[in-house]
Amino acid sequence: MSGFGYAGKILRLDLSGGTTGVIPTVEYADRFLGGRGVAAKLYWDFVPPATRAFDTENCIIIMTGPLAGFTRFAGCRWQICSKSPEMERENFSYANLGGSWGAWLKYGGYDGIFITGKSDIPVYLYLHDGRAELRDASYLWGKTTVETEGILKAELGRDARVLEIGPAAENMVYFSTVYASEHASGSGGLGPVFGSKKLKAIAIKANPRNRPLAADPEKLERLARQVFDLKTRNWEPYPEFEKLGRLRACYGCIDGCSRRAYSAEGGRDYKSFCQSAIFYVEPAQQYADKNAEVYRLAARLTDKYGLDSVVMQPLVDWLGRCYAAGILTEAETGLPLSEIGSARFIETLVRKISLREGFGDVLAQGTVKAAGIIGRGSEKLISRAGIATSGSEKSDYDPRYFLANALLYATEPRRPIQMLHASARPINRWLNWLEKADNAFLSSEIFRDIAEKYWGSAAAADYSTYEGKALASRTIQDYSYIKESMIVCDFVWPFHEVHSPDKNIRCCTLESRIHSAITGRPFDESSLFTIGERIANLQRAILLMEGWPGRQGDRLMDYLYEEPLESVYFSSTCVAPGPGGKVISRQGAVVDRQKFEQLKDEYYRLRAWDLETGFPTVAKLEQLELGDVARVLKENCLAV
Repeated sequence: MSGFGYAGKILRLDLSGGTTGVIPTVEYADRFLGGRGVAAKLYWDFVPPATRAFDTENCIIIMTGPLAGFTRFAGCRWQICSKSPEMERENFSYANLGGSWGAWLKYGGYDGIFITGKSDIPVYLYLHDGRAELRDASYLWGKTTVETEGILKAELGRDARVLEIGPAAENMVYFSTVYASEHASGSGGLGPVFGSKKLKAIAIKANPRNRPLAADPEKLERLARQVFDLKTRNWEPYPEFEKLGRLRACYGCIDGCSRRAYSAEGGRDYKSFCQSAIFYVEPAQQYADKNAEVYRLAARLTDKYGLDSVVMQPLVDWLGRCYAAGILTEAETGLPLSEIGSARFIETLVRKISLREGFGDVLAQGTVKAAGIIGRGSEKLISRAGIATSGSEKSDYDPRYFLANALLYATEPRRPIQMLHASARPINRWLNWLEKADNAFLSSEIFRDIAEKYWGSAAAADYSTYEGKALASRTIQDYSYIKESMIVCDFVWPFHEVHSPDKNIRCCTLESRIHSAITGRPFDESSLFTIGERIANLQRAILLMEGWPGRQGDRLMDYLYEEPLESVYFSSTCVAPGPGGKVISRQGAVVDRQKFEQLKDEYYRLRAWDLETGFPTVAKLEQLELGDVARVLKENCLAV
């Protein structure tokens, strides 16, 4: 591995002994790029499969990618991986974050941080002037994310970048989040692991002039101009729920999205973005006559306490249904269930969950586990709340609508939002075209072209059939592993270069050119996809070693096979592209069990996995330079 694009070292921190060391990035980056790929390999190497989420042996792995620190490519994102308690079975999980913290880590001289052990007292890590220093954080324990960042910036300087957890993670709420500067947040159940280790924050002071070198800066500049030109040619406005405050793009973004910042509560900055901004809108409208301040308050509360809004949204829905059915009462729960939608309700709910007070201790495990504890028919209401995973995460892009998403939900250890965006972005633009929105141009013909170039076949553009969906799933999955290892934003990448003078651009064309210009390594689309496939097989091996039952574990929530689709949030009538560009509706659709099993067969063939078990084959693992992984799986009867 060249030194270009990388800081060259990963900080190793042992919280038990308070000691630090270094892992050379070169040992991992050649085969796994960075980000999720390197984090997964570190996890494989150092976390024993039987480790529980809150055990001392569990590790927190924070990684940037080779693009971190290079602006104009939307590539300054960063990844956190660990074993999470959130799902039905504790397993490997991941979070993808934006803002500027990841770039500052690279500017501070590190590609990542590998954290082991546990501290006896609350601590925070301070990286500055080439030093890594553990400091007492007892005075920060119990503070919200916003308070913690404010205190540390006041002490260390306004130019510090801070990662922190809130009270929910301190109390090891299963779906608590990690929060960072510029309102970046990471889900996947990793917040409680920080809390279990008493790691309150990581603060960085660094000089942006200490950015990594590019192997070919002139080529990189040409590519930056090309990316900007393509983004301009293919520009279409992002749909926004409300224009609140000011647009606030992540550091190094080429485009910007609907991410906004606004002032509230004495002038503090808060974010308004995507699902997290509107998760309480529907109940608030029903109760508070469309009082915008109530649902904004809800978003601020989850950010401050550190709760995942993707779990909170269906949890609120489920609580309302349980109350209406007489399963839960206000006396039993200590919650004002008759006031769902009010400020009082959401304030009480967030506090009780975050502090694990009373019934909040049950809810802190997530809706699915809470329903299993409560019983009394509450389990049957899970589907009506739109929960799509055993970690109680909501179904954003329903697999009954786009069948390729079924395999993504079934084979990933958590809600695979970075993969779901692959189909969501073009389908939303197609719907804009269908509705004749201003500047919309993504027609049915262009949609089929995108499916062929980015999902493997034009058949994937026909939402009425299972044809082409296994190939689309595998292609989207492998590309996502590449994307999360470089790491680039899935609101920007891949570019669907519809209006482009270069007709040879396909999936990973620009990504491979950019990577080569930065690192000096000769990469093309095929070599990047080989890395994506390698990471896919490595993650499969990790999950199998942790108890994932192979083919039997690749399943969906039962209701997705049984209950007809009523609507999706972006189309109340489930309008979708059909055969030959015909407009169809997926309303009333279910996932056919038999056809889904056939889809799995096709997917396993494409992966060169065993059809009966869903296990990787030794031959495929060795082909992907994962011989060490193959040996371990073979010894445990998990490879054929």
